[in-house]
Amino acid sequence: MSTSETGSVTGTRDKDYNIIWFTEACLSNVLRLETYIQDAEKAGDSELAEFFRKAQGESRKGAEQAKAMLAQRLSG
Repeated sequence: MSTSETGSVTGTRDKDYNIIWFTEACLSNVLRLETYIQDAEKAGDSELAEFFRKAQGESRKGAEQAKAMLAQRLSG
């Protein structure tokens, strides 16, 4: 990956691309962790399931914060 990309390739400035990417990554993580939670529960490992639930909550929180920031920046 180029370290000098400033939107000339993507058409989106790096800082904007970064927050969009972060939002998507958080949301994707929430979905992936749901599978991990179900796997842990099927295996009867409630400790691991709870660990993944906490991680999922943090990813959801990150996504919500990023979505709010995007909304603010798009409307302003």
